[in-house]
Amino acid sequence: MFVLIELSPFVLQIVILVGCLTAFFASTTSLFQNDIKKIIAYSTCSQLGYMVFACGLSAYDVAIFHLFNHAFFKALLFLGAGSIIHAAYDEQDMRFLGGFKNLLPFSYAITVIGSLALIGFPFLSGFYSKDTILEVAYMKYNFYSQFSYTLGVITALFTACYSTRLVFLVFLSQSNINRITLSKAHEGSWPLFISLFLLCILSLFVGFLAKDMMIGLGGNFWATGIFVLPHNYALSDVEFINSNIKLLPLFIVLFGVFITSYLYIYKTTFYFLSRKLEYFIKIYTFFNKKWYFDRIYNEIIVINFLKYGYYLTYKSIDRGLLEKIGPHGISRVSKDIFNFIQFYQSGIIFHFLLMFLLSIFLFLYIIYL
Repeated sequence: MFVLIELSPFVLQIVILVGCLTAFFASTTSLFQNDIKKIIAYSTCSQLGYMVFACGLSAYDVAIFHLFNHAFFKALLFLGAGSIIHAAYDEQDMRFLGGFKNLLPFSYAITVIGSLALIGFPFLSGFYSKDTILEVAYMKYNFYSQFSYTLGVITALFTACYSTRLVFLVFLSQSNINRITLSKAHEGSWPLFISLFLLCILSLFVGFLAKDMMIGLGGNFWATGIFVLPHNYALSDVEFINSNIKLLPLFIVLFGVFITSYLYIYKTTFYFLSRKLEYFIKIYTFFNKKWYFDRIYNEIIVINFLKYGYYLTYKSIDRGLLEKIGPHGISRVSKDIFNFIQFYQSGIIFHFLLMFLLSIFLFLYIIYL
């Protein structure tokens, strides 16, 4: 669709807004989830938001490059989560995990690598694509681009926070799993090991190896496959950004890792006491319940559609109109016809002669027609 949306500035602005708001929404939702798979799933939604607002910035090649890189480290994280869940006998709630650093050293290593690639740690795959998206957003001097840049940087901070939180709760915190499960915890099979190892290597190096090929200036990878209007093209301007601006997302990410680690290592008591405060509970509930989107969707759309379907399609059409002209109607008309016929089967010869004459006249009339 880029050939069409490229010709409409208004549509590009809508795409930017949808993308950056999706990235921000999903990252805040993931921040307070407790299911390990939900955290990674909402992280995927957040990264998809980056890709979408990159398309709104006319950086279609960068969006596909981020999709390409994201595939490897997110597959690594999902398979790593599966390995952890298998080791914990299908326990997915991180509050009931912990202490797996020494029991599952390989899963620990690949989860850390996948998380670092996700947050955009230097020289890992996510660093080359996500930071390029933010730089393109910064170099476009309009409200929508600057707004997407601001939300993108905030999203990067939240990504660092929930990724660090996942690693701490699963591997570095005190174990909350029962003793029998803990004693039987083990790494996955060899096929899983090989898959995770290959994804780990790709998550480490594919961004560096593919950067010049897919988004390098002067490359011919896309040839004429991507059309961008000259005044919308900003990738070449990225080369001239001030170094401090280029490093800002990295500093923000490192700050997120540091503050989360600090809270879980040194200020655990303070952190858990603050979670009992009324305002924190409201914030926690709001983000944990996904901004109440599910509730709004169910109460406003789903329930009303179900009521509408019940009263209109079920009661009025299915159980009403269709029944009247269908099974019930046919049976009632048939019954009335046979009752009428039965009335004249009286055994009186006059009735039989009348029916006989009417039948003859009807037969002759049909032949005449």
